[in-house]
Amino acid sequence: MENKNVILTQEVIEKKIERIAYEIYEHNYDEPSLILAGIWDRGTILTNKIAAHLKAIAPFKIEVVEIKLDKQHPAEVTLSHELDFTDKVIVLIDDVANSGKTMLYALKPFLQFFPKKIQTAVLVDRRHKSFPLSVDFVGYSLSTTLQDMVMVDVEGEAIHSAYLV
Repeated sequence: MENKNVILTQEVIEKKIERIAYEIYEHNYDEPSLILAGIWDRGTILTNKIAAHLKAIAPFKIEVVEIKLDKQHPAEVTLSHELDFTDKVIVLIDDVANSGKTMLYALKPFLQFFPKKIQTAVLVDRRHKSFPLSVDFVGYSLSTTLQDMVMVDVEGEAIHSAYLV
């Protein structure tokens, strides 16, 4: 069995998600709507939780889109449904930002349009980027060795913990 070094408990994760939602609202309070784009599958779970918090605190319209891609070979990127992203604010969300590769490739469908702005949010930012990605909204920032893996433990729609392997 792998050795789990828990870095975030479920209770702390809920607080981090709420804080991320408030930060997204603070940076976009004057927008008529937001598109939250979650990377399947853990990113989608996180996106739905952030969307629920935003719907409770923000007056603007929230739309959620799910992004699917092969994280190892991300040539093809698909969206759960098509929207016109021109002049829209998009927040790209995933559970962990490791190298930045997945989030960078997940932007592909949006770049066919002319969005007003694209922001990024993650629960855990590893800080070891191989790709030019800066995360706007971070639950927890962690400096690790390149050999360390950060995993987020989910069951259904519940996020139980984040841990280092």
